Amino acid sequence: MFSPSSWLPALPGLAWGWALLDGLLQGLVGACAVSVLCSLMKVHLHVRCSDEPERQAEKEALRAQRWLLDALHVPLLTVVLAATGSRVAALVALEFSLRAASALLSQSKDGAGSQLYLLCQYSLGCGVRCGLGFLLNGAPHATCNLLLAAGLAGLLAAGARRLARHVCALYELHSRARYCGVCIALLASGHGVPGLLRRALAVAFTVADLAAVALLNRDFLGPAEAARFWIPLTICYALLVVYMQAEEREQGPPVYQTVFVRMGGLLILLLTVGRWADILSVLVSLVGEMWCLLHASVMLNICRQQDSAWQQGEFSAAPAMSSQRSSLERAS
Repeated sequence: MFSPSSWLPALPGLAWGWALLDGLLQGLVGACAVSVLCSLMKVHLHVRCSDEPERQAEKEALRAQRWLLDALHVPLLTVVLAATGSRVAALVALEFSLRAASALLSQSKDGAGSQLYLLCQYSLGCGVRCGLGFLLNGAPHATCNLLLAAGLAGLLAAGARRLARHVCALYELHSRARYCGVCIALLASGHGVPGLLRRALAVAFTVADLAAVALLNRDFLGPAEAARFWIPLTICYALLVVYMQAEEREQGPPVYQTVFVRMGGLLILLLTVGRWADILSVLVSLVGEMWCLLHASVMLNICRQQDSAWQQGEFSAAPAMSSQRSSLERAS
């Protein structure tokens, strides 16, 4: 395969330029992955709100156009992901994987925790960037492969965005008239979108975690140096997960507060065992996390209302089930 750098002289400035281009392409692929996730979540939430007449206000909020945020989402996220160092991107992906595994294990049903699909946006971008950097490390035609990946990711992101606009504008009409194949398919099997996202995210974060561990271990000279990094990291992440679970059980802290807590813990850790470039990458990651949450603020509010309604329904159903069980025991 043709590589642009194969016929150019080996100059330090050109090598730095190609590295910058590779970083931008990796960031673009990660930003497109986040865009696909947001578009599919918007489709899922709109279909659910359309099926329930009492949720018209939430449906109108999803329909509202925010042109500036939508236009700047992918370009700004591309720059932020490209500016994030590979070590910090690996740590962000590992942290969310641990937090997601803990949250899923603490849930009793699959219906709760829909916020996780939106809270993982920046972590997904970091995971995709980390995985691409590991898989293409040392490849002779890495830039061309990244160009192909960016083109494919752009097509997928554009298609998902068109699907979201189509559903938000015409789903109700087409589902009633039964002449649009896309809307009929969503009417029949739209409930399967979270399962599709769950499987795709599981594969993406599995690859990202393996790549993250390999990338982090690459910088260590021996087991002793690796232990000096992994032991504080494990303790910090374990304490962070325990703290966040306790806060969620008590009052459910705002998502912006959890971002500051997570990034603050990562910053303190890297001040001890990291580098100065990692400190700057943590600050860049904080900007990326806040931007992703701001862009998906409407969907996050809807998911929070759904999760709270599910929990209230579960708690209200528990006394009824216990009373029914006691009545059956008395009858027997």
